[in-house]
Amino acid sequence: MLRRLLTLAVLLAALSVQAAAPRGEARADHAGDRECVACHAEQARLWSGSKHDRAMQAATPATVLGNFDGASFTGTDQRARFSRRADEFIVRTPGADGKDADFPVAHTFGVYPLQQYLLPLPGGRLQALSIAWDVRNKRWFSLYPEGGIAPGTALHWSGRYQNWNLMCGECHTTAFAKGYEDETDDYRTTWVEPNVGCQACHGPGAAHIESARSAGTAGQPPSTAITPTANRLLGSAHAQVDQCAACHSRRTRLQEITLPGRPFLDNFVPDNLRPDLYHADGQQLEEVFEYGSFRQSRMYQAGVGCGDCHEPHSGKTRAAGNALCLSCHNPAPDTGRFSGLKSKDYDSPSHHFHTTGTPGSACVSCHMPSRNYMIVHERRDHAIRIPRPDLSRRIGTPNACQSCHADRPAEWAEAAIARHLGAQPRLEHYGEVFAAARKGDADAGSRLAALIGDGQQPAIVRATAIELLAAIGTEAPSAAALRDADPVVRVAAAAAWSARSADERLAHLPPLLADPIRAVRITAARGLADFPEDRLPTGADALRRTALDEFVAAQRAMADMPSAQMNLAALATTQGKLPQAERHYRIALTQDPAINAARLSFAQLLAASRRMDEARRVLRDGLAKSPNPGELHFALGLLAGQARQWEEAASELETAARLLPADGRIRRNLDIVHRQLRAAPAR
Repeated sequence: MLRRLLTLAVLLAALSVQAAAPRGEARADHAGDRECVACHAEQARLWSGSKHDRAMQAATPATVLGNFDGASFTGTDQRARFSRRADEFIVRTPGADGKDADFPVAHTFGVYPLQQYLLPLPGGRLQALSIAWDVRNKRWFSLYPEGGIAPGTALHWSGRYQNWNLMCGECHTTAFAKGYEDETDDYRTTWVEPNVGCQACHGPGAAHIESARSAGTAGQPPSTAITPTANRLLGSAHAQVDQCAACHSRRTRLQEITLPGRPFLDNFVPDNLRPDLYHADGQQLEEVFEYGSFRQSRMYQAGVGCGDCHEPHSGKTRAAGNALCLSCHNPAPDTGRFSGLKSKDYDSPSHHFHTTGTPGSACVSCHMPSRNYMIVHERRDHAIRIPRPDLSRRIGTPNACQSCHADRPAEWAEAAIARHLGAQPRLEHYGEVFAAARKGDADAGSRLAALIGDGQQPAIVRATAIELLAAIGTEAPSAAALRDADPVVRVAAAAAWSARSADERLAHLPPLLADPIRAVRITAARGLADFPEDRLPTGADALRRTALDEFVAAQRAMADMPSAQMNLAALATTQGKLPQAERHYRIALTQDPAINAARLSFAQLLAASRRMDEARRVLRDGLAKSPNPGELHFALGLLAGQARQWEEAASELETAARLLPADGRIRRNLDIVHRQLRAAPAR
């Protein structure tokens, strides 16, 4: 009996550790930000009170901005009541089970123009409530006003994709460590500072501070005695952009612990100009933050960094209004650093065509149009482009002119520009090539190939062209892209060549196993994972093993994301490790039961192992959960056809055809099944 009690006590203790709330934790290489202030008082003054300083705060009467004095909110399938118990803030709202319950607020999240609230849940989770406080208009509002997000689903406030540990914490804390365990699906998350502090950008500072103290004691010259912080690259414009991109980009993490100062693509893989994120011409569509836009800009190509426009410690622009742009773009520009600057009066109606002082005369109105995200948060497009209403007419992309003059057609804006500036020569814009590729135009492949080979185009544009060319599948990108100076291009090229034939992969990918950039190495290794050792060049197998270890570590860093589990499952399948692949597919489906791709791949694995009943069960289990069950019905129809169960196959394929009427594959297979039914002898 005593042994059983001790065992129970140990189990309860273990569970309590698993469910521990995220917390601060000291680390030997990090110091407290307060220790930086003694030497860096001015930087600390600028940072204090900034959005980075207040990125996340413990919920107190001083930090909570929302109305918790009995206020309530009711929206499309959402409701909540906000109250206080002394200094504790309470949200009463339906939880994952759909039942109303009281949830205490642990932290505030953000400060302007909206503030969200983080609610603790079991398993060490913090969850971002999807009803937020509008700081400007003093109201509660829903981040999903269209509704349709039921309790228990991944986008509900209690679900996986509203989980702070997975989606938010790394960019709102300093020295974030997720501590995820996929066997138990829980977290042991820690941080050094609960905000974006000094060491989030400069790197661990303990050695720097200790050496400064020692130098002060010994009276040594600081230049020789003080150990620098880890990130010494912030003086370089592009290195600044890379450092800010760690949070101000759409990207995938490659390491559990990332270190400032390392190459960006050692820590992350950024998304290119994907159709679900960007318009064809590269303008922001979904919430992409700034990196992908700025990398398209002429400013980035000229060597402008984030710190040229933004004071890095306060985050504020270095000047207000047009004065910021006019510090470089003026009648007497300093061409010493930026040789392409033209002498011109940009702050006049002759340039901007509007009355001075009106919104149309602001540089950002035309060159950095804004778009609202999270309902109330305006964010400006950092591609800093010239308005192109001619592209709007040809490929349907937006333009800044019509964002103000919404009642006028694109042709009107074109004519206005021509009237002021005369006819403008227009070379083909990469947006026109991307639009053609997205539509499937016959000449898209050759146009993409030309774009890839044009070294004057931004690297992110050429990388996107490589992705689109690979999706078309007619030809491989130039092998020169595998040796491009920019790792963004090399990663895209490695991924594209990974989809080619075995001989092509063997001919082009092995040299990339020794690439200095992690993202390139692991992409090449994944493309070579299915080859036996004796088919690789001498010495390549050892490099491949090391890079595949890095690939696995990258997936482990994002193991709470179902896509990472699917990547691990696919690699295990390639390597013939089928029980391991099965484990990862099961975890992915536990994490998000609505993912069709995981169900389809897992069912295919089971069917290949002649476990047909299990394959059908996996597919059927997803029918009620999937937002697109047609794909699952199609797979069930194919399985039934393989078993020569023609009536069942016909039923499943007919359902699939009704749900996916444009999918020709379904119709072709259904025709085959109908022929089999007609040929079958009458019962």
